[in-house]
Amino acid sequence: MTILKKMTLLIASTVSMGSMAADFSFDRPGAGFGTGITPVGQLAWEQGLPSATYTETTIDGAKAKTVTLNGDMLFRTGLTPSMELQLGWQGPAWTQTKYKGQKNDDSGLGDVTIGIKKAIDLKDDKLTLAVLAQAQIATGNDGFTAEDDIYTLGSSVAYQYNDLVNTGITMKYEVQDGNWAVTAIPTIGYKIAGKLSGFSEFIYRKEESQDYEYGLGSGLIYALNDRTQFDTSIGVDLNGKDRSYNAGFGVAFLF
Repeated sequence: MTILKKMTLLIASTVSMGSMAADFSFDRPGAGFGTGITPVGQLAWEQGLPSATYTETTIDGAKAKTVTLNGDMLFRTGLTPSMELQLGWQGPAWTQTKYKGQKNDDSGLGDVTIGIKKAIDLKDDKLTLAVLAQAQIATGNDGFTAEDDIYTLGSSVAYQYNDLVNTGITMKYEVQDGNWAVTAIPTIGYKIAGKLSGFSEFIYRKEESQDYEYGLGSGLIYALNDRTQFDTSIGVDLNGKDRSYNAGFGVAFLF
């Protein structure tokens, strides 16, 4: 089945449902996505400055330490009041591995993504829902690509508990080369002071024929105004004996 046909099937499952857009919100930061839709005729640019990961594993009794930096980016534009188009790129990346006293540096370009997000009207002032159909196209360089295309159908539900606290959960169902994976990301967001807010999330993932994966993440968001925000985040994977951390800075604009 061609990429276009697969994307058409994913998108068709969302377009048929009645919908109304939630208030606009940026999807950065965090592993999930928000329920807000970019207004028609406007463009949201969400940029990592950069995103970073650090992994430490043991190979033949010696530790291998790898640091990766990449400038991931996402562009969103409204197609209708309840639907938006998303174009993403994992961006330029650099990695360094230290193993047995030697360093190995590499650099390259990551994969691109294309997606459609649609808001679903739940007829509730506090509860919002959006679905996302997305394809990650394996166009990146060796070492910086998923190698096979990944097709994802996701949903995100958000509940505005009060002016200070909101909760939500993102669910993602992925298929890559015939193998399925499911990811659940419950999140809580909270006002701290003025324009500063924070979030915390738990990440659960299960891939076919693979062990369970768990992670924790948290971050801060500073909303300079309705069109600009800055963010910082940090996370840790909780899988097995290997150590894995991720962190990042980002900025997002609405034009």
